[in-house]
Amino acid sequence: MPEITEARVLEALGNVMEPDLKKDLVSLDMVRDITVDAGNNVSFSVVLTTPACPMKDHIRTACVDAVRERIPEAAGITVNLPSKVTSGAAHDHHGGKNIRLDNVRNVVAVASGKGGVGKSTAAVNIAVSLAAAGARVGLIDADLYGPSIPTMFGLENARPEIRDKKIVPLEKYGVKLMSIGFLIEPDNPVIWRGPMASTAIRQFITDVDWGELDYLIFDLPPGTGDIQLTLVQTLPVTGAVIVTTPQDVALADVSKAVGMFRKVNVPLLGLLENMSYYLLPDGSKDYIFGKSGGEKFARAQCIPLLGSIPVGGAIREGGDSGSPVVAAHPGSETAKAFSSAAGEIARQVSIRNAALPDDGCGCAQGAGGGCGCH
Repeated sequence: MPEITEARVLEALGNVMEPDLKKDLVSLDMVRDITVDAGNNVSFSVVLTTPACPMKDHIRTACVDAVRERIPEAAGITVNLPSKVTSGAAHDHHGGKNIRLDNVRNVVAVASGKGGVGKSTAAVNIAVSLAAAGARVGLIDADLYGPSIPTMFGLENARPEIRDKKIVPLEKYGVKLMSIGFLIEPDNPVIWRGPMASTAIRQFITDVDWGELDYLIFDLPPGTGDIQLTLVQTLPVTGAVIVTTPQDVALADVSKAVGMFRKVNVPLLGLLENMSYYLLPDGSKDYIFGKSGGEKFARAQCIPLLGSIPVGGAIREGGDSGSPVVAAHPGSETAKAFSSAAGEIARQVSIRNAALPDDGCGCAQGAGGGCGCH
């Protein structure tokens, strides 16, 4: 019986293609820690670029099949799938941003063209989904005039600590949180002109001890105003997620948000269609706001459709009670839809980062050398 060597395992895995980059795992330098024990049990790791990778099972199965086919004498095959999130925020190719957070690997903006489309609900459930998958996540409630994060996390009366002249963000469901709602009384309105709002957003970035983060998510206010411009002018943003509902009136406003991010050279990670349908008791779907509006818009704009989220009482109840649906009802169709969308966002972040030139981002495989999502 021939000996099972590291070279033979690498040769076998050289036939497993990375789904997005269309190159094999060995060429992309994703294979690590190959071991073969006395009983011919083979073990190795494939380093992914996000713990929220939607292709984990596919890669694991493809690796086992490849080794089993080319090394039939292998008794057992163990595939470990660790991850190290690639960095997009460390790159600034769109002109001198005045702040760079070295400990934050990716800045993701969640935006909409109009209010009432469930943008904050989407931002919250995406953040909690990424954290549940094992990512280090922060969430900034950048809607200063209508902060909803304190309510949606059940932290209306919580106040952050100050440590070493830095604000320590609150944390729940594994997500680090900052909101103007944590700093003012719940019934007090924020009556600020644009420059004051812009200053507050900068302070949320620079005066908060975020620590090490894989994703820092900004829940932006509706529209294309001062706060949006402050963000893109202050930080190198990895990409933007646009939230809409299916009806034409929402999509008309969404096109303005898409145009703004393109004008300021922020990549569009994709479109998330919220309130896509109502799931009836018999399992059928009622498209109460129209059907496939987001899908058609995404296709016309040449951006990915990240997912379609159903409308239902559990989402509203979760937001009001401080228990996001992905945490309160993880097995529900709504929670699964949000988790799938979060995985697609992570995937698009990694694909985008893979296309960046190598300027020392420190990712698992090296920028431009196989750090696409898997």
